[in-house]
Amino acid sequence: MNAKTIRAIGSNREYDAIVVGARAAGAATAMLLGRAGQRVLLVDRSEYGADTLSTHAVLRGGVMQLQRWGLLDEIRSAGTPAIRRTNVHYGDEVVEIALREQYGVDALYAPRRTVLDPLLVDAAFDAGVEVRYGVRVAGLRTAPDGRVRGITGCLASGEVATADAAVVIGADGIDSFVARSVGAANMYRRSDAAAVIYGYFTGLATDRIELFFRPGATAGVIPTNGDVANVFVGLRPARFAVERRGGVETAFRNVLREVAPEVANAIDGVPAAARFRSFPGRPGHLRRAYGPGWALVGDAGYFKDPGTAHGITDALRDAELLARSLLATGEAAEYAATRDRLSWPLLEASTAQAALDWDIAGVKAIHRAVKEATDKENALLADLDAAVLAA
Repeated sequence: MNAKTIRAIGSNREYDAIVVGARAAGAATAMLLGRAGQRVLLVDRSEYGADTLSTHAVLRGGVMQLQRWGLLDEIRSAGTPAIRRTNVHYGDEVVEIALREQYGVDALYAPRRTVLDPLLVDAAFDAGVEVRYGVRVAGLRTAPDGRVRGITGCLASGEVATADAAVVIGADGIDSFVARSVGAANMYRRSDAAAVIYGYFTGLATDRIELFFRPGATAGVIPTNGDVANVFVGLRPARFAVERRGGVETAFRNVLREVAPEVANAIDGVPAAARFRSFPGRPGHLRRAYGPGWALVGDAGYFKDPGTAHGITDALRDAELLARSLLATGEAAEYAATRDRLSWPLLEASTAQAALDWDIAGVKAIHRAVKEATDKENALLADLDAAVLAA
């Protein structure tokens, strides 16, 4: 962590907020609260800078926020390529989309999570947040009236430590311990999902995103750090379960040849720059976002199929909405209402795309719905008063 010393959890020490999970949503939430003068503890069970499954893409709303937070230059300095064009392949039809400048954003970026997550954690540390890795949260502490008031954590040393706060924020991913502990209800019931396999390859264009859609499967190329591109395929979970028996790479190349033969030919015989990663598919959820003494942010509260690549952008969006809500009222009700209103259309569209039962006209309609929802999200983010988060 840039040679910075991480302070340990203090026994029964009190904070304004404890954030569980130091990925994009959690680290950004902690950073924003810390910059506003809050006493914040950020804990994570993994290691600093560890990689994780990711779509990589940061879309206009996320770029807008990174720029507002003063972090975009560091993303660029890490060698993250600027993306100014997206080619969408609908079967044999290609739609070329040049990114137009709007809200001060003239390029998109797709940083590796080994770049983005540590950058946000460092920014949180610089804002005065206490950061502790190797902490497994084993329980939530509650007041006599049932309100969450802190955490019990198991440290890497084997010690058990506690910390209290006005609010405990679960940013601990899809299988959130915080969400389970508070019984956060899932308000979403559709179950369509797609499996994903991806790898990193050299020799592909680094100035544009390529997306491919054919009935039953998808594929894409997203440039990222280190002069490589993330190349992914999406397929039905049942097919994934069968094809992976021959090896994940074989399954990946089989689907890629079917959906994006020109990309498959370009990387034929080219070894992946890192090991292949796969995700078997999981239905989306929209869990209740808050309750007495707790709140959920990122995948802990809202997860959708990764096919529309809005995950990181929405995580940053919700981090800012939650921080603003807590700073304004001490509660997360306003955040929850806005999150639900913005998220539902994207969740529906992502689920519809993940079903992979559409024809080309159908997937175009899904993408129009995604654009409409994204435009509303961007407009809201652009209208936020940056002074609210100033220290």
